[in-house]
Amino acid sequence: MNETDAAVRRRAIYGVTLAGSVVNVVLVLCKFAAGILGRSAAMIADAVHSLSDLATDVIVLVFVRISDKPEDKGHDYGHGKYETFATLLIGVALLVVGIGILWSGGEQIYAFLQGETLPSPGWIALWAALFSIVSKEVLFHYTRLVGRKYDSPAVIANAWHHRSDSFSSIGTAVGIGGAILLGEDWRVLDPLAAVIVSFFIIHVAIKQLGPCLDELLERSLPDDVERHITDLVLSVPGVSQPHHLRTRRIGNRYAIDVHIRMDGNMPLSEAHDRATQVEQKLRDTYGKDTYINIHVEPMK
Repeated sequence: MNETDAAVRRRAIYGVTLAGSVVNVVLVLCKFAAGILGRSAAMIADAVHSLSDLATDVIVLVFVRISDKPEDKGHDYGHGKYETFATLLIGVALLVVGIGILWSGGEQIYAFLQGETLPSPGWIALWAALFSIVSKEVLFHYTRLVGRKYDSPAVIANAWHHRSDSFSSIGTAVGIGGAILLGEDWRVLDPLAAVIVSFFIIHVAIKQLGPCLDELLERSLPDDVERHITDLVLSVPGVSQPHHLRTRRIGNRYAIDVHIRMDGNMPLSEAHDRATQVEQKLRDTYGKDTYINIHVEPMK
């Protein structure tokens, strides 16, 4: 990736993240106000979730800038894993918030079962939930589009954080609406909605943490990708028997190590040219910034 492409990618990521941050600031303020004025535990929990979303926007802004830095003396493979680390933090934040909402809602449900009368939420809380659903769905689709276009796992993770906030608000709207319209005996729907939504949030968190942990633990690329790499290597005339293939992901880049065999009587310059052809095919397929290490051996 040249400097111009990297700058375009960085600006796009900053732009979508800043847009999300502005929306999140508005939502946090509106939800906390609506939750307090509307006496809705579900809305306050939803506000906390939006606050965590705002925090992850800050994480993306900081770590994407670092991950775009080129290789230096202390980082021979660049800084791509800083972006992966940001994704890890987002996933952990989601998991913590999901567990917190589950705990808070469970406490209120227990109190209701013990005969305690729960407060009735107000209409302002319901309107705030509906506003959150619309704004977060728009943010989700916009952020995911940018994340896919520029192959940024942190931005995609942030998009799913927007979607989880939308899920949270849907459950909150249902719970608040039921508690308002169905009367005192149904006020438990407010915390019950929070508990149900917490499971969606936890699911999204685990979904984000899985690939992130795979990369940090140096998991190989999927089998179909490795098979494609082998096919590309074999497509160069005179190259055979690719072996000791090692692959991994570094941020939005691939790293590929492979041993190949050629005719032992082939001139060194020709062997070098063919190894270069292999590198070029891999870079044309997986990106100019792909890390490639090829070891040439004489054919047995």
